[in-house]
Amino acid sequence: MKTVFVKDVNKLTSGESITLMGWAQEIRVMKNIGFIILRDSSGLIQATFRKENKHFADLTNITRESVVSITGKIPEKVMSKLGMEIVVDSMEILNRAEVPLPVGIVDEVEVDFDTRFNNRFMDLRKPEHHRIFIIKSALLWGIRNYLMNKGFTEVQTPKTVSAATEGGAELFGVKYFEKDIFLNQSPQLYKEMLIASGIEKVFEVGPAFRAEEHNTPRHLNEFTSIDIEMAFSNHEDAMKMLEESIAAGVENFLNNVPEAKEVSLVKEKPVTPFPRITYSECVKILKQEGVDQKDGEDLNNEGLKIIGKRFENFYFIINWPTTVRPFYTATLDDNKNFTKSYDLQFKEIELTSGAQRVHNPDELKSRIEEKGLNSDNFEFYLRTFRYGMPPHAGWGLGLERLTQVILGLNNIREASLFPRDRTRVFP
Repeated sequence: MKTVFVKDVNKLTSGESITLMGWAQEIRVMKNIGFIILRDSSGLIQATFRKENKHFADLTNITRESVVSITGKIPEKVMSKLGMEIVVDSMEILNRAEVPLPVGIVDEVEVDFDTRFNNRFMDLRKPEHHRIFIIKSALLWGIRNYLMNKGFTEVQTPKTVSAATEGGAELFGVKYFEKDIFLNQSPQLYKEMLIASGIEKVFEVGPAFRAEEHNTPRHLNEFTSIDIEMAFSNHEDAMKMLEESIAAGVENFLNNVPEAKEVSLVKEKPVTPFPRITYSECVKILKQEGVDQKDGEDLNNEGLKIIGKRFENFYFIINWPTTVRPFYTATLDDNKNFTKSYDLQFKEIELTSGAQRVHNPDELKSRIEEKGLNSDNFEFYLRTFRYGMPPHAGWGLGLERLTQVILGLNNIREASLFPRDRTRVFP
């Protein structure tokens, strides 16, 4: 079996016998010597075959991307430009790849998105594509570890629900035996129910579904959502937790993923607190810039680009109007037309929405009905507020979009292993 990863070969001494397993990325055969550039998940190494080796003749029969097992010794003097080499004693072909390959791994040929994602298992063999998910994993681990160290409990909530979390028509309907239900947009209602249960700090990492028909480089219909909820907290507390979580995630991948700094737009741990600007200040700026921005309406892409140019990377837009916020968002104490809410932005791109929540059951019922929803459908949720619901706040963060903006990816699909968008449900 495999005894070592490629990345660890340089830690070993010359003359040591090792077994490597991976993919034959390139094969070169000359008169008296042959080479395989072997790739595993950690890197590349040159496997050198001398002519007297019994497997030398087999090199002409190996196809690119075949899976091989190679046993050999580390030479005293490494001749490979890769900086790592093994002189082969024996080789076994574990699985021969068919030809031609559906997607090239080292070929400098542009491949369209559909071809790439139809053959995603091959596309992810490219080191630059593979690296995205190593960084994404390290980013998530940094966030998760930070939250755990802050006393949060990780939870798992249902992804099939009987009513919309946020209203609107952006829901996928599902036939559930005799009932019509929906795929959940967000764990919001369940997070709040857990706060009522006495678990004061909860977070969840799980799938969320939005039946939005947008087919843009920033939208997915299924994505990974990182959600938190905190009891006895306000929107300022939640914003601090958000910015510190992201800073911890960025710090983790920068410190632990080789070459991360070279490919990331964020080159160092973000400085906190992030800058803040109110919704009303944004509207004032946009009107001065000649943008047709009406009070009480959401900020459009044109407006967000103008605002985003004023900030280097992460910043908050705070105190959004009630007209563009979900029913459970608490209003400002001195102006009920605006809310204790915020969006985290990276330039013009929205990453997160969050807020302090309404915790009074009568106010919450009124807000549900003001949004045109039937409060009877939310009875399971409302009753948790009638028996002692503390003030609370939280947020939901899309992991793929966060990864996209940090790495400067042109399309959010690059940050999803098997993206689900307006047209793609395969593979």
